Amino acid sequence: MTALPQPFDASFHARPNAAYSALREQGPVHRVALPDGTAVWLVLRDEDVRAGLADTRLSVNKAHSNGGYRGFSLPPALDANLLNLDHGDHIRLRRLVAQGFTPRRAEAMRAGIREVAERLADRLAARMDAEGAADLVREFAEPLPMTVVCDMFAVPEADRRPFASWVRTMLAMESPQQVGEAINRMHDFLRRLVAARRSAPGDDLLSDLVRARDEGDRLSEDELCSLAFLVLGAGIENVQHLVSGGLLELLRHPDELAALRADSALLPGAVEELARYAHANLTAIRRFPTEPVEYGGVSVPAGDTVLLCLSSANRDPARHPAPERLDTRRRDPAHLAFGQGTHYCLGAPLARMEIGLALEVLLDRFPALRPAVEPAELRRQTSFRSHALRELPLTR
Repeated sequence: MTALPQPFDASFHARPNAAYSALREQGPVHRVALPDGTAVWLVLRDEDVRAGLADTRLSVNKAHSNGGYRGFSLPPALDANLLNLDHGDHIRLRRLVAQGFTPRRAEAMRAGIREVAERLADRLAARMDAEGAADLVREFAEPLPMTVVCDMFAVPEADRRPFASWVRTMLAMESPQQVGEAINRMHDFLRRLVAARRSAPGDDLLSDLVRARDEGDRLSEDELCSLAFLVLGAGIENVQHLVSGGLLELLRHPDELAALRADSALLPGAVEELARYAHANLTAIRRFPTEPVEYGGVSVPAGDTVLLCLSSANRDPARHPAPERLDTRRRDPAHLAFGQGTHYCLGAPLARMEIGLALEVLLDRFPALRPAVEPAELRRQTSFRSHALRELPLTR
């Protein structure tokens, strides 16, 4: 049997968007080996990725895998989350939690989010003044979404940073032992949190879900814990990466930065363009065809693992003119950073608001902000699925 290509080398981790773009130019779909040797199909064109995200033949349920790459190995109490459920079950659970993430609900949170962002900007400024530089990720980009989503679930202050660190360890995938320990700690924490809400319910989203479980029997105990796991984890990581990665790209593109400073009306469009250009998630969650599917004349068998490459689609010139150029006035960003179809990101309205407010506060507060280190010195979490900043030292 011919060995499969292994594109995920050091050069890939240094410039993953360029690597995926090069693969897309060679062909719309490739069968390759992941770093652990398992085979996957990479789908690269915008047209195919967009269709795949909405294709009901591509299941996220691991039961449809024929034994290839299946993603994280989670306990049942964390595995029954929206990312692993198809259609009926997905929609049932999504409806239970969607009330906390509507555009109207997000708008009602605007003043509170701005207050948090301004308080964190004060802390960032104080750290810069005291030490000459400060890490945007630790002082601002992580605690902003962590505060917002943990407030929604009434997570105790003492548990917030530990939970974020466990999510970070899990997604880094650097040590199987550390990943396993992080997952076990998250599991134990969420069980305790659910038990606390059950004994003393409050006016928060988790209490609502506990009531739906206990009074309406509309979800199982595993589904309850899994929902909390997904919303808390995704609610922190995705916003954190777009705030830090988005700001870094603006600092690298001074003309775009100057335009935003001059006209705040450009900010909503800038958020969309930064989501297209700088999103840390390179691929969507793995999927498994329930029947053979075809991309560009290539047939992918049922049960094989398919990775829909978001970063490649977001830089496909067939969809985005001059895709390698950051253009905050782009007329039609039409990105896939928040997904498409049934699994479109539940928290997208809230995420957009958090990112926009974060950038607005930072640009207003720091007129001469700049990186404190060279780009090559920045630490990142890199894998075939993610390219995320873990630090962004800044000075002014």
